[in-house]
Amino acid sequence: MLGIDRCSSIVERAIIVAPDADFVIADVQSLPFPDAHFDVVVVNTVLCLVEDRRAAVAEAMRVLRPGGRLVLGELGRWSLWALKRRIKGIFGSEMWRRSRFSDARSLTAELVDAGLRVHVVRAAIFYPPFGWTARLMASIDPCLGRYTTIGAAYLAVAATKPYSSGMDRDDH
Repeated sequence: MLGIDRCSSIVERAIIVAPDADFVIADVQSLPFPDAHFDVVVVNTVLCLVEDRRAAVAEAMRVLRPGGRLVLGELGRWSLWALKRRIKGIFGSEMWRRSRFSDARSLTAELVDAGLRVHVVRAAIFYPPFGWTARLMASIDPCLGRYTTIGAAYLAVAATKPYSSGMDRDDH
């Protein structure tokens, strides 16, 4: 497993938590890996925080081998969690002031526009950002995520990088 973050302090903490994994300090908009290097790329709550979302998706796709899977997790636009983060941005948090949250339709469109085939879109965390609501809603949250993304605080998308038109699957 390889983890990537552009913030060295995050990487330092990750090394403590997962000492058997490898970590690289890098920006998702300019990854230090050759084309078609990975079978699976996971991008978790990153697009909402980067300046150029298209560049980030293009880089993830570039380092993904044909037939490889991209798993993307993002913060949902229409949730109380997003509202809480927007309020933090209004009151001084630079990170949340610059963030741009997604909904399932726009996130799917971004991946399709980049040339990926989207297979699954799921959602989670339909409850407000209060501990007691999590306990009450935990049992129905997975069911809601299978049927709707509206109001979800977290969206997950699985997509595949297609094989190029002149390339057969056996060529890899």
